Amino acid sequence: MAKQQSKGFLLRLDPETMELVERWATQEFRSVNGQIQWIIAESLKRHGRLPKKTAK
Repeated sequence: MAKQQSKGFLLRLDPETMELVERWATQEFRSVNGQIQWIIAESLKRHGRLPKKTAK
């Protein structure tokens, strides 16, 4: 299976939020980018927004 391409976009955060995300990422041994990707993925899972996987 081929690796999926990432799509970049600009995200603006207020300084306080950015500092909190940076600290959280450090505690989880992730980059800030990796932490934001994880936060989004977890939110999508929690809210049932991920597409259903089909059996082959």
